[in-house]
Amino acid sequence: MNEFFKTVEVLRWDDHRYYHQSRINQTLHLISAISFLVAYALLFIDPAAAGLVGWLVSMVTRQSGHVFFEPRGYDHVNQTTYANKESIKVGYSMRRKAILIAVWLALPVWLALSPSLFGLIEPSTTPAGFVHDLGLIWLALGISGVLFRTLHLFLLRGRLTGLAWMTKILTDPFHDIATYWRSPAALLRGELLDPMEHVRHQR
Repeated sequence: MNEFFKTVEVLRWDDHRYYHQSRINQTLHLISAISFLVAYALLFIDPAAAGLVGWLVSMVTRQSGHVFFEPRGYDHVNQTTYANKESIKVGYSMRRKAILIAVWLALPVWLALSPSLFGLIEPSTTPAGFVHDLGLIWLALGISGVLFRTLHLFLLRGRLTGLAWMTKILTDPFHDIATYWRSPAALLRGELLDPMEHVRHQR
């Protein structure tokens, strides 16, 4: 059990130091984390709404931070290249994320062309019904994405790493709030990049 929790912490530490140096990205992750907690609560009330909030708010803010604001050049804090970070990333690399996002964007088109998803669901007849179905489909995509990568990691790196990564992903909203709640204030002071002194001291 100690090894499991240690693995979770290593995954969190590497994710933070490698991929969250931008204060804008950190702030967007804070917004994403709060909205993910809203989505978690909605799972017990309205799963379709949970899927909509999770993707349209939580995932858009989270991935926008990585795509548009996180530095892509040589990482002087960790003394490594971006390509090397991507090659050792346990979770979804930018290439894997691009595939997942492409599927996410394609699903509304698929649903519009086939409201029954080729006979898989009862077709909706109203705009509200379409949005409801889309929310459930996006929710299923999110769950499938986590389970697929977890099982993939079982094969690549063993069950411990797979379960540790899944635990990290599911608890990221709580961890991100605790880690990045000061980031908006730092951003308002004009600090675009986290100096990462705590990372430099632990190299």
